Amino acid sequence: MIIMDIQNQISNSIIEASTSLSQDKLKALKSAISKEDNDNARWVLEQVYENYKVASEKKLPLCDDTGIPHVIIELGSKREITGNLIEDIHQGIAKGLENLPGRPMTVKGNDLERISQKVGLFDEPSAMKSAPILIDTNKEISTYSRDISEDTLNIHFLLLGGGPEIRSKTYRVFHKMSDKLVIDTACEWLEESLSKLGCTPSIPSIGIGRSHYEANSLMLKAIAYGNLNNQNKTERYVTNKLNESNIGPMGLGGKTSVLGSFVNIGNQRASGVRIVAIHPQCFVEPRVSTLKL
Repeated sequence: MIIMDIQNQISNSIIEASTSLSQDKLKALKSAISKEDNDNARWVLEQVYENYKVASEKKLPLCDDTGIPHVIIELGSKREITGNLIEDIHQGIAKGLENLPGRPMTVKGNDLERISQKVGLFDEPSAMKSAPILIDTNKEISTYSRDISEDTLNIHFLLLGGGPEIRSKTYRVFHKMSDKLVIDTACEWLEESLSKLGCTPSIPSIGIGRSHYEANSLMLKAIAYGNLNNQNKTERYVTNKLNESNIGPMGLGGKTSVLGSFVNIGNQRASGVRIVAIHPQCFVEPRVSTLKL
């Protein structure tokens, strides 16, 4: 009974992530509509807001691309993760994707057939498996490091669409003893990505770490923990710089290329390079929900 209850809660969390957005993003969108003086851009923003309302009221996916599940677990020192809980997470995600329902997007076949997509797709939305699970504790040093209490066990669910993944990038930057150079390079990558994304306004995320894995994990945690109501100096700088690009909603120009940004800077090592991960995110993201156990 307890197992089924956890799986049902996870299923509901997947549906919540797919069909609703956080209050900080809705507030930012309303503010952007009121400030936008480009008629085409303002019309797009109004349609985006209407899409959010309909999806939330009718429990419909925010986008036809219902996303790839990613999971982050916040773990306190007195809590444990068991094999049973991991299995419940996978089963609950599968149930949520079926109940949503998610779009069938999972490729059939062996290793090479999955690359070439030669044998088609599974019909069942539940065939879309989660990406590897990330664990977060008090030990991490980063912009978004958490004061995790000893009794904490939170599971964050992210649904990441394919378009932003296509436009994302992880690469090295020679910092030349300049933090501004690193941030500006990330902004250059993002501006190029956003101009091709087509689904702006965005809330881009940046992770800066010592390895490609670490930079991407920092970026994912920024998506899970970021809040547009609480933007630091670096995030405001990135937001302003990208909005100067005049890409605008759906690429039609205007003030609102991005609604805000999330920048997560982790541990660094003595080296001439920094590893930077960027994720442009389309206007339905971040699709995030949290289950507290």
